Amino acid sequence: MNRSVYRWSSLILRKMAEEINKSEIRSSPSIIAKSRSLWPSVLRWIPTSTDHIIASEKRLLSLVKTPYVQELVNIGSGPPGSKVRWFRSSSNEPRFINTVTFDSNEGSPTLVMVHGYAASQGFFFKNFDYLANRFKVIAIDQLGWGGSSRPDFTCKSTEETEAWFIDSLEEWRKAKNLSNFILLGHSFGGYVAAKYALKHPEHVQHLILVGTAGLSSESDTTYEWVTRFRATWRGAILSHLWESNFTPQKIIRGLGPWGPDLVRKYTAARFTNRYSPEGVFTEEESRLLSDYVYHTSAAKASGELCLKYIFAFGAFNRALLNSASEWKVPTTFIYGAEDWMNYQGAQEAREQMKVPCEIIRVPQAGHFVFLENRDGFHSAVLYACRRFLSPNPDKEPFPDDLVSA
Repeated sequence: MNRSVYRWSSLILRKMAEEINKSEIRSSPSIIAKSRSLWPSVLRWIPTSTDHIIASEKRLLSLVKTPYVQELVNIGSGPPGSKVRWFRSSSNEPRFINTVTFDSNEGSPTLVMVHGYAASQGFFFKNFDYLANRFKVIAIDQLGWGGSSRPDFTCKSTEETEAWFIDSLEEWRKAKNLSNFILLGHSFGGYVAAKYALKHPEHVQHLILVGTAGLSSESDTTYEWVTRFRATWRGAILSHLWESNFTPQKIIRGLGPWGPDLVRKYTAARFTNRYSPEGVFTEEESRLLSDYVYHTSAAKASGELCLKYIFAFGAFNRALLNSASEWKVPTTFIYGAEDWMNYQGAQEAREQMKVPCEIIRVPQAGHFVFLENRDGFHSAVLYACRRFLSPNPDKEPFPDDLVSA
């Protein structure tokens, strides 16, 4: 969540309410008949399904030149020895993590990539080709997101919610028989990656946190802005919705067949790069990404419901900062120079950390640095991983196109 989400949400609340009221009568025969006449291939108010998600993922990844394998990795129905079914679900059915693995050179280090909130692994589609030249790249949809299983989310505390993501990631690692890998997480995915490394440091060689959540600094000016915004009537409404666990995805579902158009407009506006006349995406890339975002957002609510248990209103959380002295894995923080996630929190954490830590800022980029300045992001990742890639890592110069914080 960020300022653009606040503005976007408040502008369409009234429209959403109108459409949700209409959706309440969608089960009547007359409405269903009308739906069939207008959308012959869509018989639901929300025109998506698991098949739609996987199909949209394949279309988006068709833009990637490196061959890959897509699989649904079975993580079982619950943690070994646990008397509680996976995530308090009423079902014993196994859960699956949607996974894509890209061809790589033999002996390449393994890079596991974890997406952020309201995203899925396909958001890295512009990075896969470059990174697969140096790494065995594996990207996942976290449980409850993208093409992964979407169990009912009934967690009632921060501890349970963190376990949902950390334990499912560990069961996935076991199923894939992985160890000694580099773990990269973006935003909320960075929070999960860091929490995972805290619990299972023996499996992680290096941690790369990109615009990570969980390091909110008390000096962060965004916190002051959110505090002022919360005092307005719009802020009061959105704050109430946050505490009620009302997510942006619910707006998309509430709009039913109008949802795809909203996502297209939002995606086009969100990924406009003022630094480049060509923009972030080509027309085809934008179209395929918007389609992918719609289907992954409109599907059953699951992982998205973690929001209020992990973050205070405005996506603030200091958990990683408070545990920095306990970290056991060397870490690199990467931030876009204009990321709304302030790098000062990482600086505070570094003062407490007992392991090697670097902070890299990428110019001309914001929160989605891996899309907005791909060259800078790739350069930062290679430098972060120089001890796995270079025969003389200590002699590798710091890249000219980056800024060390």
